[in-house]
Amino acid sequence: MSVLAGVRAAIIDLDGTMLDTIPDFHVAINGMRAELGLGPITQEQIALMVGKGSENLIRSVLALDWDESRIEAAFAQAMDAYQRHYLSINGNYSTLFPQVIEGLSAMKAQGLRLACVTNKPISFTTPLLKLKGLSEFFEVVYGGDSLPRKKPDPLPLQTVCADFDLPPSQVVAIGDSSNDAQAARAAGCPVLTVPYGYNHGESIHETDSDGIVGTLLEAASLIRSHHTNS
Repeated sequence: MSVLAGVRAAIIDLDGTMLDTIPDFHVAINGMRAELGLGPITQEQIALMVGKGSENLIRSVLALDWDESRIEAAFAQAMDAYQRHYLSINGNYSTLFPQVIEGLSAMKAQGLRLACVTNKPISFTTPLLKLKGLSEFFEVVYGGDSLPRKKPDPLPLQTVCADFDLPPSQVVAIGDSSNDAQAARAAGCPVLTVPYGYNHGESIHETDSDGIVGTLLEAASLIRSHHTNS
């Protein structure tokens, strides 16, 4: 895994990588569904739908009950209700995955520059990072609506590389899904994946990455070991 030898920065995903946010989604989505006269759905159903941005999520949730024309007719109302419910509880039910703070601290101690790139809207992302004590670790944060295109498009990762004035080969992406891996491959960044996230219901072992790491602390150790050996 010599692809990690020159790494000087890391781009880290949020939902399913640093935070288990499914409980937040669950409360917000069912609040929205109640306003629309629809019954509640499960966390397991929601876990299969997250990761591709809010619009995709809400369309997927509504498609459980409605056809496309009905979804289109109610979409603006549904998004408004979802965003209102989400912002009212943002972070209240979500929890940090194990060794996230320790992993980020270790990366900073190694001199790595850190960015957070997520498909979550920036209006949700910024307060959530602050609430969970994560803001201080990141020089750069991009949400799904910060740039013209979101992951799996490489643009957010390419933008971070430009911000840091580093070639993509020196910036590792770390995430829980094929979105992260595809964006990294297209940008020319090495990529590590975690096995505990959401990944649209697919096995992370089927995702093209440079390695699976059990925690962000393990990722930090792996990067450090390649620096030591290079």
